[in-house]
Order: sequence, then C-alpha cells, then structure tokens
Amino acid sequence: MSDLELCYLSADQALKRFRERSLSPVELMQAVIDRAEEVEPKINAFTYTYFEEALKKAKKAEDRYMKTDGRTRALEGLPVAVKDESYIKGLPTSNASLTMKDFVPDETSPVNERVLRAGAIVHARTATPEFSCAGYTNSRLWGVTRNPWSPEFTPGGSSGGSAASLAAGSTTLATGSDIGGSVRIPAATCGLYGYKPPYGRNPEDAPLNLDFYCHNGPLARSPIDATILQNVMCGPHPHDIVSLKPKLRLPTSHKSIEGWKIAYSIDLGFFEVDPEVRANTLAALDVLRDLGATVEEVDLGWTQEVLDIGLAYLEHIFGASLAGLLEDHADDLTSYARLFAEKGQTSKSTDYFHTLEVAGEMYKTLGPILQKYNLLVCPTNALPAVPADFDQSKDTVTINNKVVNPMLGWVMTTPFNTMSRCPVLTAPTGRASNGVPTSIQLVGRTYCDKDVFRAGFAYDAAAGPWFRDAGHRPAL
Repeated sequence: MSDLELCYLSADQALKRFRERSLSPVELMQAVIDRAEEVEPKINAFTYTYFEEALKKAKKAEDRYMKTDGRTRALEGLPVAVKDESYIKGLPTSNASLTMKDFVPDETSPVNERVLRAGAIVHARTATPEFSCAGYTNSRLWGVTRNPWSPEFTPGGSSGGSAASLAAGSTTLATGSDIGGSVRIPAATCGLYGYKPPYGRNPEDAPLNLDFYCHNGPLARSPIDATILQNVMCGPHPHDIVSLKPKLRLPTSHKSIEGWKIAYSIDLGFFEVDPEVRANTLAALDVLRDLGATVEEVDLGWTQEVLDIGLAYLEHIFGASLAGLLEDHADDLTSYARLFAEKGQTSKSTDYFHTLEVAGEMYKTLGPILQKYNLLVCPTNALPAVPADFDQSKDTVTINNKVVNPMLGWVMTTPFNTMSRCPVLTAPTGRASNGVPTSIQLVGRTYCDKDVFRAGFAYDAAAGPWFRDAGHRPAL
C-alpha cells in the first residue's frame, strides 16, 4: 500500500491492521505527517503541529500492539487532529484569536481527555475562524484555510481545518464542535460525514455546556469512522451537569432501511437553495428510495423567522460571551468577531425569550412529522461554499439572484441547533460545477442517534464511499 493510500485508510481498517500487525502506527503516522507537509502550504488546515512527538507516541503504540495480542484502547495509535478551540493541558489553544495567541490551558476539555485516554495521537490542532463564530475559516492569526477540492473556496467553518485535513489525507480522524452548524457545514463542503449529536450526548466545557445550541462531534470520511470517534467522545462526565446517562454506544453495523418512511424538504420552507444543491439532493433521495424507503416531501410550515431567531439566540449567548473583549481588545479582533460581539451587547432578554417561543412553535410541526417518518432529509448547505477569504461582516451572498444573510443564510444547519435534541448526520451527495462537494442532513427523532447512523451506513454503501481511489479525492 502506497503512502497516499495509507493517508486515506479508514480508521476502522487502520485499527484492524494494527491489531493484525500488518501495519504499524509509525508507518501510518509518518505517511500522514509527510502528507501534511506536502499539502499544508496549499490548504493551511493546521495551527500547531506536534509531528516529532507524535512519531514517538506512535512507536509506543506499536509496542503495545506487539505485546498485547491486539487488546488495546479504542483509538490506539490513530492520528487524530483536534480543533484549536478545546483545551489540552499544557498545549496552546488560540481560538484563532490574537487575544489568545499566548494562552496555555491548565486543564483538558472532557472530549479531548477521552480521545487521549482512548490512545489517539494528536499530531496537529486544526484551524478555525476567530472564536468559531463563522461558517468559513480565516483569521488574522492563522490566515486563510482553503478547501482541498477547490482552493479558492472555503472548507467551511468553524471546524474548517478539521474538515480540510480529512479531505486532504493529513489526518485519520478529526474533532469538531457545532453551535450553528460548525461540524456539519465543513463536513458538507469537504465530502465528509459530520455528526451533531443531540444536546448533552457529548460533554462540553462550562459554561457553554449549558447552551443547548452547543455540541461537540466527530468528522470523518465514512459513517463507521464517525461512529468510532463518537463512541469515544460520548457519555456522562463529572464536569458537565447536562451530559447524558447512560453512555450510548453506537453499533458499527446496521440493518437495512427497507420499509422506512423518510420525509424531505428541499428548502425547509424559506431558504434559497442553489440549483446544483437541489439536484444533488434529489439524486440522494433516489438512492434512499432504491434502498426500499418511502420518500415523501413535507411542509414544515417554517418561515424566515426560524433563521432570524437562530441568529438572535447566538448573538444573545455566544456573541455576549465575546462582548467583554471589546473594551480592551477591539482592535485585535477580526471584523466579523467584533461585529458579532457588538451585536451581543445589544441583545435583550426579551429577544432571547422570543427565540424560545419560536423554537416551541418549530417543534409543533417537526415533532409530528418525525412521529410519522423515521427521518427528515434536507440539504446541509444551501450553497456549495463561499470564497475562502469571505468576511460575513462586509461581504454579500447571493443565491438564485437573491441576497441572503451572509452569516447563516447560505447554510441550512442552524434550525437543528434550535431543535438541538434531534441528532443530525451529514452525508455527501456529489460535487458542484465549482468542484466543491454538496451534502444532505439526516435529521432523526429526538435522542434517536442510531437511526441517523443506520440511514448513513445504508446510504454510504449504496452511493459508494468517497475517497476510495485517486479519482474520488482532491487533486492536490
């Protein structure tokens, strides 16, 4: 197997080969590091790297496989890139901000603690927009991160570096977080599976663990790899009061979806949707029909107010969390982070309460639909991607000759942060004429994580796995 083939080897297969002793963690890590050194000048997916230390840890993992007859930890020896937002004790975390360029935490975030305890090797931290408050990835501290499939476009955000590195073959697994779509947006633009678990399934750092829009989740090149990482990340944690008991373990094989009833909405009632996104979504729905599911269009009754209250909620809590930086650090912030913080200052409690009222109305239609159907399917992003150097504080987005909200109007993810107890898995549907992948969201009933993975496994097997050969990978 060539080094490039190793770079795109699934986590599932890599672990099997480690246990069989037909592949060493050192071989895989070296291939991934070599790939990163080759592609990083083109995509800029990583912030901090730990290549030398990663190779030493890979050698220790190799020794464990040689001594234990394959009985090792869940992620033993795998390269896992961790988003430069959550903490690893003693290692810098920048949040892509000049205000945090020298920050070194004295604790490790719950999900990172689990990833490390499972034997994963963090060889790199992945790029984000400043404080993860955008659907693209560029910052004053780290520059512009680019989409491996089409470098003039963004890999999405805020987990954009995680997605770009997976698509480029410079990691085997990657972590992300999702407060308005930040796992799903980049998964969509890079041809990946990204998972937003239901609220509380994966532990989070305080105080944003109390924000029900906020979720940690895995990004991967296949649904089985997403499952492997999700099973490590999830479960109750003593530092997070909302983390759910008992721990849910997802299976790595599933029954068919023959006989399922699946609802779909191309626009959720109000989004402008790019024609290529629409066409690829309809083709994906045909795959689900071919699998024996009944697929029917539904009307959610949602309006533009759904998007408006999603943004209002984010401004009230997430934006307000940044507002304290304005007095002393306004000039250090990116224009988009500064604008977001300023809006957080002006949000009122009545604005926040109205977001809860609308969320209740949203579920009055979504809930009965999910009672009748196993899943709801819709596009992940309404537009394949915006330019890599996009700035939502000053640039515009047009879809179907109509100007849409530059922050959230080109993505269709935020309504399911509002509906936060619904699990959502993204799946790639094709590529647009600009080379950027498109995607669907598989939205499940509340806390029915297994359903979205069951559909994802079936879809992936029928549609054919991405990244399977040179013709199905970015030409970097």
